[in-house]
Amino acid sequence: MSEKSHLRKSLLAARKALAPEERAWRDRAIGERLLAWLEANPAASIGAYWPHQGEPDLTSIYPKLAARGVQLALPVVPQRHAPLKFYPWRPGDVLVIDAHNVMAPVERERIIHPELLLLPCVGFNAQRYRLGYGGGYYDRTLAVERPPRTVGIADAMCEAAFEADAHDIPMDWVVTELVTGFR
Repeated sequence: MSEKSHLRKSLLAARKALAPEERAWRDRAIGERLLAWLEANPAASIGAYWPHQGEPDLTSIYPKLAARGVQLALPVVPQRHAPLKFYPWRPGDVLVIDAHNVMAPVERERIIHPELLLLPCVGFNAQRYRLGYGGGYYDRTLAVERPPRTVGIADAMCEAAFEADAHDIPMDWVVTELVTGFR
């Protein structure tokens, strides 16, 4: 098992072991920090995510962002080894479970190119590199001429030491329950 695979497995197990009350507190704190950060760093459109596998749950702040006039979009995996596509979504719109067991918008007529992406992190390092699930979807999505701004969303306990790969792109910011930005 590679170093990253072992680290990923360890971080996912730690996240899964959180008590529901602890998870709820962390999610609220991350959401509040993100909202405050967005006040100072607004975005007209945000590529959000629907939480799964214990990712920080930001769904409670999505209605607040929509009320501010932010165009929200959720990712869809169009095919294996392809970048993600983002489709418009508003709180209350119908979602379906996609082939990767992730909630995705039903309506897929118009693609959104978000100004800002919220990147759920399995882990992150001091250089702001993200450790994801290993599929490379966000890596391919960000490997464009003019990538969107990125904010990693993670629990502070998921900061870890690991080497970035050549194709990895550092995130612009990281928001945890303890810190906004980066040291």
